[in-house]
Amino acid sequence: MNRFTWPETPSLKAFQIAKPGIPFILVACVSTLFLAVIQFNTLALLSFFITLFVCYFFRDPDRAVEEGVGYLSSPADGKVIFADVVDENPYIDGKCFKISIFMNVFNVHVNRVPFGGIIKAIHYHPGKFFNASLDKASKHNERNALVIETESGVTFATVQIAGLVARRIICGVKEGDTVVQGRRFGMICFGSRLDLYLPTDFACRVSIGEKVQAGTTVMGVLS
Repeated sequence: MNRFTWPETPSLKAFQIAKPGIPFILVACVSTLFLAVIQFNTLALLSFFITLFVCYFFRDPDRAVEEGVGYLSSPADGKVIFADVVDENPYIDGKCFKISIFMNVFNVHVNRVPFGGIIKAIHYHPGKFFNASLDKASKHNERNALVIETESGVTFATVQIAGLVARRIICGVKEGDTVVQGRRFGMICFGSRLDLYLPTDFACRVSIGEKVQAGTTVMGVLS
């Protein structure tokens, strides 16, 4: 029987909102109220539905993590668009196993730590805003990489990548922090991508086209 743990204390709220979304929601609410007061009813109705969507986009459900030796959980909600060995990367030495997850605007955009350890480095790269589903997004788009070393000395990287619509990457951890698997560490606003760079002996359990959930889905096993 599978066992699950909560990496963070579950909230008692029925519908939890990510803190970075609060300013967006407030602006949308004020705009809707203003349009209603001046009796621009059609625009007020449109603004109301936009407000509902913004609330939906910034939803932040609690997630349990499946226990298992070496289990690495998904850092993001979305669809796997790449899973294979690559010859080089900017974050860990030599060849690695790369997994890319594409998040559309309907996915939860809160990112979670895929495996516990110490954050050895954080690399932020300004860049362009190509469609996050394209391969070139990994190299050319704005991105923020966390390099994590596990307790057993394995090093891997998880990279937040801005997309065509996304213009804000949020990272809530810093170098030297000890992080727990499944813990929230940031988010990317309005459509984006997340790449994982893992050792070549990573036993991958997901395939291209598969939908995954942050924290809940087991991506594979670290040796």
